[in-house]
Amino acid sequence: MILTTHSYFLHHDAKQLARMTPYSPLSTLIATALLEEAGHSVTHFDATFAGGVEAFAAVLDREQPSVVAILEDNFNFLTKMCTVRRRADALEMVSAAAARGCRVFVNGPDSSDRPELYLNAGAQAVLMGEGETTLLQIAEVCRDTPDARLDGIPGLALPGSGISVRRTPARLHLRALDALPFPAWRHIDAETYRRAWRAKHGHFSWNIATSRGCPYACNWCAKPTFGRGYEQRSPTSVVSEMRALKDWIAPDHIWFADDIFGLTAEWLRGFASEAARERLRMPFTMQSRVNLMKSDPVDALAKAGAFEVWLGVESGSQKILDAMDKGSNIEEIRAATRTLKHYGIRACWFIQLGYPGETWDDLRSTRDLIRSERPDDIGVSVAYPLPGTRFYDLVRAEMGERKNWDDSDDLRMLFQGTYDTEFYRMVRDVLHDEVRTGQFDDGPWQGLQREEPDHRCSNPVRLAS
Repeated sequence: MILTTHSYFLHHDAKQLARMTPYSPLSTLIATALLEEAGHSVTHFDATFAGGVEAFAAVLDREQPSVVAILEDNFNFLTKMCTVRRRADALEMVSAAAARGCRVFVNGPDSSDRPELYLNAGAQAVLMGEGETTLLQIAEVCRDTPDARLDGIPGLALPGSGISVRRTPARLHLRALDALPFPAWRHIDAETYRRAWRAKHGHFSWNIATSRGCPYACNWCAKPTFGRGYEQRSPTSVVSEMRALKDWIAPDHIWFADDIFGLTAEWLRGFASEAARERLRMPFTMQSRVNLMKSDPVDALAKAGAFEVWLGVESGSQKILDAMDKGSNIEEIRAATRTLKHYGIRACWFIQLGYPGETWDDLRSTRDLIRSERPDDIGVSVAYPLPGTRFYDLVRAEMGERKNWDDSDDLRMLFQGTYDTEFYRMVRDVLHDEVRTGQFDDGPWQGLQREEPDHRCSNPVRLAS
């Protein structure tokens, strides 16, 4: 028996619990379906609504699996963030399974970045990058020989001598995404998700992934799982999953969890055409980039049922966008927002505060851009250094022992930026209030400017030359 699971307990993140927008663990369920398709006996523990690791331990005792695979949902931004609490839960789950004699395997951004933590906790291997096909190969080997050595399987981090980690050859990224089975939805209590969504929002949303990776090079964006390539399912495959999802789960709305949904206008036109042919027009939300939101692709999105598009705007200062290697400009932000609104699609922005070199004038440029273009909603965070990025290397010397947030609402500056944590929290609150009330008042900004000297860091990080 193989038990698949993940370490995301909704009740351990107060901000996400209040937001109540839970989504199924896609990566975990795809891996589960792949194992079942190959004839393995699989059960699943969905941590999302569970009270804590004690519930996982109870499932271990009841099911007595020989193999436990803790596979994080690599399509969820909260997974990439890896909060302190999330890591603690994952390591406790590894220890609980190992203590019961299970062979434990782990996959996710944090375990790929810090495999020694998970191996020391009792994992027999960390599955680097994408984990589904690696896990399937492990399962095949263990079915024939339960205590088999794993050195011949690519894509693993294994215990070395002492505290060292040894790695097998890297595994190539998956390319034939259409060949993957649909997620194993039957292992999820969809009604619990439905009740949570409808009680808070009045509708029920579910998630789908149509692609893997991102070809752009924003220097703060980590890509430990899918890399910088871009692999995409066919429109036919995606619409087939939407049809199956409608029959199995019947959501009111879809969240496309891709880093970039529909990289080309050609794909989007094919998707819209296929959805129309199947008479399957379901409202959806997705993420994209401002340089991609031209009239032709946005027209296709509107025809396919797009309700809302989230754009990685990040800043209203061209200086900061260039420092991020964002590859976009202010005029593209304006044009994309106006084009989406023209076609009746909500235009929403991700804003990132605190990137090295950001000044008061840059913050005001962001405020002014928001005021002039009036996005329908914004999500505000501060620059978060992730291992493997140029940004992380830039600020590494300024970071202390804390390298992760406690939870997703922490918003703590983990390096010596221009201002301190409390100042950026205040800026976030003012920006949110302006967008969500539609009232643009200079009073709070004058108050922030008066407080500015007290919140400046003594040794701010400057832009790399």
